[in-house]
Amino acid sequence: MVVPRPLIDPFGRTIDYLRVSVTDRCDFRCVYCMPEAMTFLPRAEVLSLEEIDTIASAFVARGTRKLRLTGGEPLVRRGVIDLVRSLARHLASGALDELTMTTNGSQLARFANDLAAAGIARINVSLDTLDPAKFARITRWGRLDQVLDGIAAAQAAGIAIKINMVALRGVNDDEIEAMLRWTAAAGHDLVLIETMPMGTIDDDRVDRYLPLKAVRRDLEARYTLVDLPDSTGGPARYVRVAETGQRLGFITPLTHNFCESCNRVRLTATGRLYLCLGQDDALDFRDPLRAGLDAAGLDRLIDTALRLKPKGHDFIIDRRDRSPAVARHMSLTGG
Repeated sequence: MVVPRPLIDPFGRTIDYLRVSVTDRCDFRCVYCMPEAMTFLPRAEVLSLEEIDTIASAFVARGTRKLRLTGGEPLVRRGVIDLVRSLARHLASGALDELTMTTNGSQLARFANDLAAAGIARINVSLDTLDPAKFARITRWGRLDQVLDGIAAAQAAGIAIKINMVALRGVNDDEIEAMLRWTAAAGHDLVLIETMPMGTIDDDRVDRYLPLKAVRRDLEARYTLVDLPDSTGGPARYVRVAETGQRLGFITPLTHNFCESCNRVRLTATGRLYLCLGQDDALDFRDPLRAGLDAAGLDRLIDTALRLKPKGHDFIIDRRDRSPAVARHMSLTGG
């Protein structure tokens, strides 16, 4: 058995988690993510599914243990189930521990059984409210019943579900406890996320920013939160809610960054590898691959990219300068 050369960044962190945006397109227009009149990439600029497979498999060969498919909305990409089936060969070989997906849930009722059969055992579903009218306002184009039906279909297919909720001051901050109770009753973990200053949007992130340390303090007045050492490979810090038994995660890029334990890099839909969500250090993989880069060259390119990984990000909500900390949208980078 050939032992892969591990991917170690300049700060000694082992990089074993790759997040892949399979498309920048989405069937929602969430107010904190993108403007309603969003302009998407020409299809020729987007990696083919075969190119995604080639790059992701090169990372697996170097010790990547977890792959997450994201977007945009990954399930609007034609043929994405075929990509899942192909990448699942690394699960069968033992080279990969987990193949997961982040989705808005809009297409889950249609694809849940296919995802489970293809090798997806766990998904994250973005769901910021259980109020239908508020859901429509946040997503602009979404329907809550469609997403809830999708979550039910995924659960029936045997897929474990984690709910991601972006905490927004004055929008859904009064629903966090209700979401906690709903996810507990349904058997889902819940992860709360601070809004991230990425890309120009129509809304005002400064007014919507809600620090999760304040949310945790409020929850601790009514619940017993027990810190856990658990990690799913991502940035969330987890607690156990003693009264419900569920896990609750906090992703806090602004109030408490998670850079010291960062183990991941992100491949965009256009084939740029970003070494940090909150920095612009990146290397293009698409053009070299289309120019005939072989496996050895791809391996060297991965090494070159890892040398660019910064120590941490510079996310900040600035009340004087309201421009985003990073110009690119999350939908391009991969949520």
